[in-house]
Amino acid sequence: RLILLINRIAGTDIFSGGGTPAVSCKPVRHSKEMFMAKSLTKSQTAAKLAELVAKETGSEMTKKQAVAALDCMAQLAYKEAKNKFTIPGLGKLVLVNTKKRMGRNPQTGEPIEIPARRKVKFRVAKAAKDAILGGK
Repeated sequence: RLILLINRIAGTDIFSGGGTPAVSCKPVRHSKEMFMAKSLTKSQTAAKLAELVAKETGSEMTKKQAVAALDCMAQLAYKEAKNKFTIPGLGKLVLVNTKKRMGRNPQTGEPIEIPARRKVKFRVAKAAKDAILGGK
């Protein structure tokens, strides 16, 4: 916006000596995508899973079968999360009970009571941490 404002001002004889803009008017976009790698979509994950299973076991796995396997694992995780659902080498889903506590309304600063509730948390396995971050 500042560049556009400067270009409007620069369109006069004050900065550029003519009607041409003194500053380039190309929009600059800063987003997370510029700094972070994009995550795989569901179909890309299924294709990669099928490829890895085929390479590891020597038998073919279709993309459809990989999607079905991922969906079944998700359904099993939803059902078993109450009893700590573990994916070996990756981590586990656990239910955590939080106590009621006092907080503050950020707009007014007024103290408010935050009720007790249950949360679902994912605890990453040590093997996954070491593989991703580089072990000691």
